[in-house]
Amino acid sequence: MGAFIFSTKGRMQAMNQRDLAEIKRRLNPDKRNPSLICGCYVDYLGNLITTFQLPVATLYEQENEKYMSLFKKVLSGQIGQNLMPIGYPAENDDLLLRVRDSGMNDEDALQNLYTHLIAGIRAEHPDMQSVEDAQTADNWLILLMHDDMDVRKRDNNGEIDADNSDRAFRYMLCAICPVKPDKPALKYDPVSAVFQGRAAEWLASAPVMGFLFPLYEGGAADINTVLFYTKDSNDAHDAFLKAALDVEAVMPAAEQTDTFQALLAQSLGTECSLDIVQEMHSVVSEMIEEQKKDQFAEPVMLSKQDVARVLSDGGVSAERVEAFEDGFDAAFGAGAVLPAVNIVAPKQFKVDLPSVSIKVDPQQADLLETRVIDGRGYLLIPIEGDISVNGQPVFLKGE
Repeated sequence: MGAFIFSTKGRMQAMNQRDLAEIKRRLNPDKRNPSLICGCYVDYLGNLITTFQLPVATLYEQENEKYMSLFKKVLSGQIGQNLMPIGYPAENDDLLLRVRDSGMNDEDALQNLYTHLIAGIRAEHPDMQSVEDAQTADNWLILLMHDDMDVRKRDNNGEIDADNSDRAFRYMLCAICPVKPDKPALKYDPVSAVFQGRAAEWLASAPVMGFLFPLYEGGAADINTVLFYTKDSNDAHDAFLKAALDVEAVMPAAEQTDTFQALLAQSLGTECSLDIVQEMHSVVSEMIEEQKKDQFAEPVMLSKQDVARVLSDGGVSAERVEAFEDGFDAAFGAGAVLPAVNIVAPKQFKVDLPSVSIKVDPQQADLLETRVIDGRGYLLIPIEGDISVNGQPVFLKGE
């Protein structure tokens, strides 16, 4: 495998793992760093049931823990899959800035934001088509949290410079949680010493989406970017983002993967060999694993030039490489970069045939070989060590 250097030109603005961890530590219940939680509760039709403000210092320990666990979810998952930086030009609408800068104490701005977020939920969940749909529909809990975080400057070794902490990062977190009715049950009543019927209660579930504003990167705030969270990496929540924040969703991770694979097959044609895919997987996986070792490193992003270099080094013809580059621009846009984790799965290497699937340790993927024997294609796997079938040890015929 040849050396390969990823370019940083046109990279997607992102946070590294240290940045995320720094904010998540603020949400530990024992620290009580966030100052205020605001929220509203709406029914499945978008009708406002109630709004509330909760100073964090007034919460009981168990309540604080539950609220902080919901906000932590909004900062969980893989950057580029569950967490997507999305451009939010401040000149278009300063609503998020007004809410943040007021510490969520500007009532008009806060209510305006609720209205936008409810419109986003309604855009994704239009009117029910039947009584049965309405009876099973979720209500929604919208939670907002404000915090001021002192930013500790760090030296070149990543150590905190305690004498230089003159900056503050002001941010807000939003968690949008479905509220579902649990099932009626029998509940023990200690007064009567018997079990009595208990009506169904409405319980808040983990957020399905949310966001951090502004983006936090290297101790600085990027007010032109929102870090959007989606529980399901296959769901970009296009309708919500357009209606609530007037921004365009990023192509979902699974769709990026499918589009890239289809593009590779179409542009390379018969040159899209097992060897090329093995090389791509090996090179990109190595870069991802190296990035994970450095908490200060940003997620690995791939441009068309990065991928083209791997293809060229693997022996793909110049004509096919050019076809890939043209197709990349058409599929993802000129200058686009893709999260490397959406190109390969470092811990998985699976070969599918019409009648069989083979999973291989990615570290041993280079053992696979294709060969044509007597006009028929074969996938060859060298046998090293013992063999078993469904746990049953077996031997080679004639061994």
